[in-house]
Amino acid sequence: MRFPWVSQIGALLDATPTVGRLLDLCEENYCQIMEMAPGLERARGLMTSSREGQMDLYLEVLEQTPYTTVVHLTYYFSHHQGQVPDPDAVLRLYHDAAQVEVINLRQSALPLITGYAHPSLQNRWKVQLFLSKWLAYCRHQGHHFHCRSELLTEMQG
Repeated sequence: MRFPWVSQIGALLDATPTVGRLLDLCEENYCQIMEMAPGLERARGLMTSSREGQMDLYLEVLEQTPYTTVVHLTYYFSHHQGQVPDPDAVLRLYHDAAQVEVINLRQSALPLITGYAHPSLQNRWKVQLFLSKWLAYCRHQGHHFHCRSELLTEMQG
């Protein structure tokens, strides 16, 4: 990891975050996602990363614009109610700024103070730390996405 302080998660969860450190962490998370999914800025559709002995990880491109990509990243656990996503994140990647924003995060591991509808700096910090650890875990497990782009070309007659 490029930012060594990210590995000290316990102390960081209780620390008072700064905007500068939050931006550094958003950049670190962007780099981790792009290492797992090179070419994501041109990708389309649903991709699955399958590793023997591990849960499948799903990445779906929800929206592509010239400078951003919105993705859904999740595992699906079998449950008596069907498939349950956890963690379940919707992320916006800013390719020009090399930043990732957590739009929505549903998970059972991290207690958030007031939900994530209008997050405080403290909640954004906790969510980005959670994302950082989750992405590092996924990378450690060997998850990787083969991004495909669906480029249409017109044939000239």
